[in-house]
Amino acid sequence: MTWRLDDKRSGCGIAKLLCTRILACAVGAGLSGCSGPQSGLDPAGRGAEQIADLFWWMVAGSVVVWLAVVWLTYSAIRGRASKHTERQARLYVIGGGALIPTVVLAALLIYGLGMMPELVAPAPPGTLKIRVIGEQWWWRIRYEPAEGEPVELANEIRLPVGQPVEFELESPDVIHSFWIPPLGGKMDMIPGRTTRLLLHPTRTGTFRGACAEYCGTSHALMAFDVVVSEEAEFNGWLEQQRRPVAESSESIVNAGRELFFLNGCAACHSIRGTEARGVVGPDLTHVGSRLSIGAGIVPNGPEGFRRWIAQTDKVKPDVRMPHFGMLPPEELESLSAYLESLQ
Repeated sequence: MTWRLDDKRSGCGIAKLLCTRILACAVGAGLSGCSGPQSGLDPAGRGAEQIADLFWWMVAGSVVVWLAVVWLTYSAIRGRASKHTERQARLYVIGGGALIPTVVLAALLIYGLGMMPELVAPAPPGTLKIRVIGEQWWWRIRYEPAEGEPVELANEIRLPVGQPVEFELESPDVIHSFWIPPLGGKMDMIPGRTTRLLLHPTRTGTFRGACAEYCGTSHALMAFDVVVSEEAEFNGWLEQQRRPVAESSESIVNAGRELFFLNGCAACHSIRGTEARGVVGPDLTHVGSRLSIGAGIVPNGPEGFRRWIAQTDKVKPDVRMPHFGMLPPEELESLSAYLESLQ
C-alpha cells in the first residue's frame, strides 16, 4: 500500500485505512493459529475442549472489560466537564473501573475452578498406562498395558480414540514439561518425582506434542508425533510393536546391519531380535515405521536417516549422540537402508 504526495485523502482517512488493514491482518493471523496439529484451540480431547472453552470465555470477559474502559476513556475525553455531576463521575469510575472488572474476573475464576475436579480426576480402573521419560533432548516412551509385556519406543505416541490414557511422567536430569495441546493440558516432569496426566482423545488424527519447559540447548527441537486411531487399529499397531525385527535378504540392508554393530551403535541403542541391547539412546526396533526421527525434527526416510547420522551435531546441537560424517557415502547409504528396513 503506497501513497503519493498529492494523495487527496485526508490524514485521518489514511490513518483509518491503515488501522483497518492492520486489524484485518492481525485477525487473519490470529485465526490461522486456531487450527493445526499443535493448536490448543482445535481440540481433539476432553481436557483440551474444556481448556478451549475457558479460553473463549476469557476472551469474551476481556472484551467486556475493554469496552468498559474504552467507554470511560471516550466519555472523559469527549464529554464536557459540566455535563456530569461529581456523583455521576464517581459512579462511572466505580462501576466501569472497579465493579465490572471485579464481577467479570470473579465469574471467570468460578468457571475455571469448576473445571478442576474433572481435569485432575484419577484414572479409572483398567486405563492404559504409558510411561514417558524426558531425556535431553528426546522422549523415551514405554507402553505398560494391563496384559502382555511392556513395549518401549521413542519420540512417537499412538493412542486409541475414545479411551482414557494415563501418562506417568519422569525425568532423569532436568525439568521438562509434557504437552500435547490438542489433547489436553501440560504437566511438568521433575527429577526424582513421578507426575501423572490423564488424557482422553475424542477424535482421530495426527498431532504434535512438545516440551513446554526450557530444558537446554535443543529444547525447541524436542517434539514428538501423536497418532490417535480407532481402537482396533491401535491394538494391531501395539501388537506389531511387540514383535522383534524381521531379517532381510537385501544385501544393502545386511551391509548396513554389519556397519551398525561395527561402528558401536549397539552400545547405545537397542533392537529387539538382535544383539543390540544399549539403553542410553532410543530404542530402534521399529524406527523405520515412525513418522519422524530425531524427536520430531527430521522426516523419516533414507535422506532423513543419512542427514541425522552424518550431521547429528548440526541437526540437534549438544545432542549426546556423536555424528558419523566421516563415513563414506556408500556406508551412510547402507546404514540408512538398514534403519529404514526396521518396520
